[in-house]
Amino acid sequence: MNRILSRAAVGLTAVLAVAVTVSACSSSQSNSKKPVADISTLTGKMTQVTLDSGFTTALTTLKLTPGTTGTATLDNGVLSFPITGGHVTYYKPGTVSPFVQGDIQHQGSGISLTAGSTKVELTNFDIDPGASKLYGDVSVNGSQAASHAYLFYLDGTTLKALQTVGNTAILEGTKVEISPDAAGLLNKTFNTDAVKADLLVGIAKITVNVK
Repeated sequence: MNRILSRAAVGLTAVLAVAVTVSACSSSQSNSKKPVADISTLTGKMTQVTLDSGFTTALTTLKLTPGTTGTATLDNGVLSFPITGGHVTYYKPGTVSPFVQGDIQHQGSGISLTAGSTKVELTNFDIDPGASKLYGDVSVNGSQAASHAYLFYLDGTTLKALQTVGNTAILEGTKVEISPDAAGLLNKTFNTDAVKADLLVGIAKITVNVK
């Protein structure tokens, strides 16, 4: 991959969306750090990533074919990964650091990159919103290359405010960028030095059920 990919993308997912009814509390200072939302068990909905247009152009130029694995889908430039578990606590920004804590799991789905006879699969994503990192398993031509590897950095500087729609909660706007670890692995596998850390993947949108 060449320099064009320094602002393009490879991948997947992002930081989080949560909401749950929290009992009303008094206005005392001791309550200022209580969570706005606390979901002990995440079930349902998905993480989506709208791929950067530069990414698809770069992949075509480099003859790399993107795809999906398991229950993931790729439709009109949007990758979707079902959320299968995890937990999330959301605090009012500025009261606690990090203000989003927990993990968001996506077992049984992922993405693939294929060039000739070489196929890399990145699967079983696990988002740590507090660390702004996404982890996952890596295989090359069906053989495991890494387990729970740091694959993507989640840049929340463009994150929009938490939204609730009906019985769902939505957090949208996080930039997904390739990690140094993933860049090194892809460079080695595809025999290149052009994949750069901080490579833009796209913009994430995470939707979860609210019960």
